[in-house]
Formats: sequence, C-alpha cells, structure tokens
Amino acid sequence: MKPALKFCLFLLIGLLIACKTSSPPQDRITLTVSAAANLNEVFPQIRERWQEETGHSIAFNFGSTGQLAQQIERGAPIDLFAAANRHVIEDLDRKGLIESETKALYAIGQIILWQRPESALEITTLEDLLKPEIQRIALANPDHAPYGVAAREALQTLGLWDILQPKLIYGENVRQAQYYAETGNVDVAITALSLSIGKPGQWVLIPADLHQPLEQMLALPKNAPHPQEAREFASFIKGEQGRVLMEQYGFTMPEESEVRSQD
Repeated sequence: MKPALKFCLFLLIGLLIACKTSSPPQDRITLTVSAAANLNEVFPQIRERWQEETGHSIAFNFGSTGQLAQQIERGAPIDLFAAANRHVIEDLDRKGLIESETKALYAIGQIILWQRPESALEITTLEDLLKPEIQRIALANPDHAPYGVAAREALQTLGLWDILQPKLIYGENVRQAQYYAETGNVDVAITALSLSIGKPGQWVLIPADLHQPLEQMLALPKNAPHPQEAREFASFIKGEQGRVLMEQYGFTMPEESEVRSQD
C-alpha cells in the first residue's frame, strides 16, 4: 500500500473512532421525578451519584405531596413519585394510577423548630411558641403537605393548635415555610430536619411521639415514560448509597423490604 494511501486510511479510521467516542449514547434518557419538598437538599446529591453511574439524567419536580399527586391524577408523565407520606401513594394505588408492586417505604422524616442563626428568641419546645414575643409561626399547609399535617398533630397533642391559630402562617410546602423563617418574615418555622442539617440556623427536634410517623413512600406511576430506568433509580434510593445520604440528612431508614400497605 502506498504511503499516502495508508496515511489517508489511518486518518479515516482515527476520525471514525473520534466520532464514535464523542457522540453520546443514543439510549441516554432524562427521568422526571416528582419529589416532596423536604427532599430538596438530599435528592440532588443522590442524583449526582446515580448520573455518574448510569449516564442518565434526572429532572426534579419538587413540591407538596398533595399537589404532586394531583398532577399525577391529571395524567402528568412522571417516571417516579417520592412522596412525603404513604397515604397519598396508597390512595393513588386505589385509584389504579401507580404500579402497585413498586410501592416502597424509603425514609422516615422528622420535624423541627427552626429559627435564624442570629435570632435571640429562646425556643426549645412547642410550648415556647406561646410566648408573646413570638408573633408569627410558619408551617406547611396541612391541607396538602404531610409535614404540615405532622406539625398540626404535634400542636394538637399538646393542646396548642387552637390557641396558636392567630400566629400561624402557611407555606405551600415545607420548604416555603422554612424560607419564610430564613427571610425574617416569621419568627420560627416548623419544618423538616432534612432541610436544615449542615446549614446555618438554630433548630430543635420535635418529639416523634407527638405526631404520626412521617413514613415516606415512593412508587412508579402507570404512565411512567421510562419505567425500567425509574425502577433502577428507585432501587438506588433504597440501596446502600442512597440510604447513606438519606441518613446524613436526618432521615431514619425503614427496613429495605418493608411495604405495609393499608389497603
């Protein structure tokens, strides 16, 4: 073979290899994951690790569990729904909107009293919310946010719910409730521990026996566009890497196989 021809052949092979290497795989997809607002800090961390392993991408839709469930009921093309409680998932199951066998508990949440790092208010218990210097208290709207329901239950257990009504300010979700406190629009927020760990602020845990457990459940909607990859991401959340990160953000982990349906 002539040297010039051989050079051209090598050049052509090199170009083909370069094109093959630089072109993204055709089977890469982007999952759409609806997730409760209390997952706003930890789920991006889990996404980063999953994307490194799989090459797929994830687009999150964070919000209150009740509102996210309504989107699924209206037919939104969601690959995976990670709710802040089990009851919404089980209700969607009864309506035939999710794949029943994919229901799984993935975390148990905790609620806290949160205030700005520079706040001089002494707040260590829910009873402290009765102090006259505390004028505004934010919590997620209990009409559609599980963390708001837990806050209401805790206050009701102590007989404080009715008394504190004039002070209460509702956020659309638990993240918005905390934002009200972060920006100084309220004195204190009843919010999620998972939104507060590793960030500036003063917080104290609210005893878990004051409210029903925040058993967080996930499932695949029946119209999930990418069911195989969604199942893989669900398994990743419940697997070793996901569980480690969830624990770092203050969640308690249920047994891996635990799914106690209340149908």
